[in-house]
Amino acid sequence: MEKRDLYDINRNLTGETIYKGEKIPKDRYIVVVLSFIQNSKGEFLIQKRSPQKDGKYASTGGHAKTGETSMQAIITEIKEELGLDVDEKELELVYSGREDRTQVFFDIYYMKKDFEIEDLKLQKEEVDFVEWDTLDRVKQLIDDGLFLKSHSEEVFRLMNIFKSKGIDIE
Repeated sequence: MEKRDLYDINRNLTGETIYKGEKIPKDRYIVVVLSFIQNSKGEFLIQKRSPQKDGKYASTGGHAKTGETSMQAIITEIKEELGLDVDEKELELVYSGREDRTQVFFDIYYMKKDFEIEDLKLQKEEVDFVEWDTLDRVKQLIDDGLFLKSHSEEVFRLMNIFKSKGIDIE
């Protein structure tokens, strides 16, 4: 069973842990990581979560395990869910925030990388399939209620971050 480190409101490690699925104690937080992978055509790698998860579309991500940094966690999640090896030099931390309602610190990573979907080794317990989609297609999945709500909020956050930097991701 996976363990997760607990943090205080200032993102300091407390030395406490919980098991995956346990309720996060009052005044404690866990770390959640999310990645947005874009190819040179401007398309984003979107995964359809397995039916046992909820069957929604989403980006690749998950929770940091005990002892993992945020960067290590996103590299682990990409490897576990997609079978894709990435180096931390390929990833850019574009946003780090805190959500008090859900008691999480969340880090959003961005990576531009070209590869063939057929070369991926999907973790079937987590991922049904993946596809390259335009931002317009992602927005349509969100509008249709088919995209995981928490991830859809981060899609718009990512768009705003890049827009504020004068970077066109569409």
